[in-house]
Amino acid sequence: MCGIAGALNQPANENVQQMVAKLAHRGPDGHGVQPLDHATLGHTRLAILDLAGGHQPMQYEDTWIAFNGEIYNYRELQRKYLPEQNLKTHSDTEVLLHLFKRFGPEFIKLLDGMFAFVIYRNGETLMARDPLGIKPLYLGKSANGSTTYFASEIKTLQGLATSIQEFPAGHWLHSKTDWHRYYDIRKTIQLFSGSEADALPIIRETLYNAVQKRLLADVPVGVSLSGGLDSSIVSMLACKGTEQLHSFAVGVEGSEDLAAAQQMSEFLHTQHHQLIYNEADMVKALPEVLYYLETFDPALVRSAIPNYFLAKLTADHVKVFLTGEGADEIYAGYEYLSEFTQPEALQNEMIEITEALHNTNLQRADRMSMAFGLEARVPFLDVKSVATALGFPPAWKLHNGRVPKHLLRQAFADELPENIVHRPKQKFSKGAGSSDLIAELAEREILDADFLSESKRLQDKWNYTLKNKEALYYYNTIREHYDDTFLFNTMGHSRSL
Repeated sequence: MCGIAGALNQPANENVQQMVAKLAHRGPDGHGVQPLDHATLGHTRLAILDLAGGHQPMQYEDTWIAFNGEIYNYRELQRKYLPEQNLKTHSDTEVLLHLFKRFGPEFIKLLDGMFAFVIYRNGETLMARDPLGIKPLYLGKSANGSTTYFASEIKTLQGLATSIQEFPAGHWLHSKTDWHRYYDIRKTIQLFSGSEADALPIIRETLYNAVQKRLLADVPVGVSLSGGLDSSIVSMLACKGTEQLHSFAVGVEGSEDLAAAQQMSEFLHTQHHQLIYNEADMVKALPEVLYYLETFDPALVRSAIPNYFLAKLTADHVKVFLTGEGADEIYAGYEYLSEFTQPEALQNEMIEITEALHNTNLQRADRMSMAFGLEARVPFLDVKSVATALGFPPAWKLHNGRVPKHLLRQAFADELPENIVHRPKQKFSKGAGSSDLIAELAEREILDADFLSESKRLQDKWNYTLKNKEALYYYNTIREHYDDTFLFNTMGHSRSL
């Protein structure tokens, strides 16, 4: 896991050096900048695979790559397609170079993982992002239009680009053939024709495989364990592939998550760590949270605050951890989804919020973990897991008369403590006990007149509706770091607040 940055169409070595410096938190284990004839590639490294090798930007013959992510099936791809190649490293990065040389852009369809990368060869470039946008990538044009900059985070593009766009998930862009969409959730859904009872072992097997492949690392792997259903399932399945699993939980004193996480840790025999924070800690951390998060969407910021403390704690012990992100989207866990009474409407909503994860919850998960040089992996969002879950009849996921995520609860009812299986869905900020603290602070500090004035300005200029004073409090704080153009052109909007 890493950060990438660079300039295309012409070299910009000094600028890319500055960009890489701003991404140092994503890759504390090394960095590199490679000048080329018509480009400059930059990279910061978090060493997880092939610790001694794997340095980037990496070269094979006339081809270079700057790569951020993990390819979980790279060894199988190497055995199948590159059996005669004498590779110099044991990294997934080198396999990508060879696959590109053999298949061209179509090799992207072979990849199972999370990724954003740029490949350069003789003046031509290929850029790509993983199917759901787990790993970030942004593009920006210089003022005169002569240079295209790319980067893992928005902060590196300010001062270099006059406009910015998010590279779309599930796409590649080749300098000679233009954009190509290679992944569409709706086209991958596998419609299920069996009974609910038939579905349960499939859910268990699919998630077990998704978790096991994400234990791939040459460093220790941990789990986020809030004591909720999703993180408990991931933790339980991860325990089946590790001898001593580290688990991590955070919250304010007396929060529900801390107690539930402690119970699950004792049940699973994990090596458990917890961190307790208070309102003063949250207020102090907020500017840094927003700087790394690169959005002020209230729902995301609320969850980002406990995520920030979780990552800070976790990074002291491991470099990689697994989380429960994505379960609420594909198994209909959010409270607001109870408003849907028709299966087709619920299915469309689940697909839409899953497609929107790239700049909502996945952005939060990436930025908060990478702020501390920590890689977050999301097994529920394995492409097979997504296709399988959304293939079950949506009528099974309707809330009327059932608890949210009924299917998921039933699938693991015999493997987890009963109170964990039936624990109500809570957003991370609620379970951690911190959801209302900043909102109350904003109500005290922001005048009604200021809220009305800014609400009108943002609506007129950006067609953005300030939901409340909490949102304005976040906006006022993040403006110290980012121009409006960079914020509003890339910001997602969570529907689950």
